[in-house]
Amino acid sequence: MTASSFAMILIGVLLNAVAQLLLKAGANTLGVITPTVANAWPLALSIATNPHFLGGFACYGISVLVWIMALSRVPVSMAYPMLSIGYVVNALAAWYLFGEALTSGRWLGIGFVIVGVYLLARS
Repeated sequence: MTASSFAMILIGVLLNAVAQLLLKAGANTLGVITPTVANAWPLALSIATNPHFLGGFACYGISVLVWIMALSRVPVSMAYPMLSIGYVVNALAAWYLFGEALTSGRWLGIGFVIVGVYLLARS
């Protein structure tokens, strides 16, 4: 895999990770979401006008375009496992931004993911 292909994959993965974090921030502003027939329209309106959700949707859209460009350069069997980088980014960012726990088991999992991505990128 070339450096530019890896960079493209990484950009796509990071955009996807940012999208997840923005969606979580948006969900935090709304509280627990329980859709019902009665609240469907107000809920949809709240989501459609929330800047966190809008930013998350935009990041997802751009990440799909970047991902398609990456797939045109790299075999999917190599590119797809690279999405696991997003697990590492999101775990660390969720800990920092939202105060989510990073237990020893999660740290161990993060280590395995990093080693796995490294091995995959070198193959």
